[in-house]
Amino acid sequence: MISLNKHVLISRLNKLSCFENNPSVAVAVSGGPDSMALVYIVNNWVKNNNGKLSALIFDHGLRENSNEEANEVKIFLKELKIKSHIIKAKKNNLIKRNMAQARINRFNGLINFCLKNNILHLFLGHHFDDNLETYLMRKINGSNLEGLGSMNILSCMERIQIIRPLIETNKRSIINFNKKNKIKFINDPSNEDYNYTRVQIRNFLQNKNYKKLAKLDFLKIKNQIPEYKKMIWELFIKNITKINNNKVEINFNRFIKSDDLVIEKHILILLKFFSNKNYQTKSQKIKILIDIMKKPEFKFFNLSGINIKKYEDILLFSQK
Repeated sequence: MISLNKHVLISRLNKLSCFENNPSVAVAVSGGPDSMALVYIVNNWVKNNNGKLSALIFDHGLRENSNEEANEVKIFLKELKIKSHIIKAKKNNLIKRNMAQARINRFNGLINFCLKNNILHLFLGHHFDDNLETYLMRKINGSNLEGLGSMNILSCMERIQIIRPLIETNKRSIINFNKKNKIKFINDPSNEDYNYTRVQIRNFLQNKNYKKLAKLDFLKIKNQIPEYKKMIWELFIKNITKINNNKVEINFNRFIKSDDLVIEKHILILLKFFSNKNYQTKSQKIKILIDIMKKPEFKFFNLSGINIKKYEDILLFSQK
């Protein structure tokens, strides 16, 4: 794990080579130790690169004092001379008062702000301990290998680049960094609510032996994923016979002889190639398609708005 160090993190951001000149960036700030440390460092980095920073505080509206918390965080940021904006959750999105819905509302609010203000990069304060918790949650839910890889330092959502520079940094070093630099932060009371699965997992990981085993398991999986993806893509490319921007033809006979898990991954690649949708087609729907394709009478299927047609030994994927 990497201990949090301002100069090391700034150097790491410079090496990413994924920013334009004078970058316009946003940092999601909950007021917790992670996001406060992140916005403090990114503010230094932005100044060095003649860029612009917007600190985004999301008022989820799930607790009576959420507005007070948002304004308290705004004061913390003002003391650091950082410009901030409070984004409020839409009232019609407050029906499901749970942590999962709150995360969706927050993420949508942050992304929409970036899109409206021509901000290309959104920084999030997730750290290694968050990723380990995500790994265990996904493992419990039976996630596939890619899902078990959990969060990465770089990803993309609706043309916005998501950056998690603390993803290899542990929580303890972040708190130590805040104390050393006298950075104020607040504690989210939901972190102590045992009605939430993540909080239960966090408590489970308080046992050092359990955490050590989970960490070794997670890092092993994480290291396997690049080779796994390479294998999937090599097999996929071998099956392609023709491709352009609105259709892809693949060799049906080679394709259908693959293992069902490989076929599922190849179908997901094709769906993502054609679609701008943020969600991923459910595995169960793809399994239904695979079962239908194996039948001799299979000729046509539509999945998530993509037409899938078989003729002779060719399988054609195309948009409507």
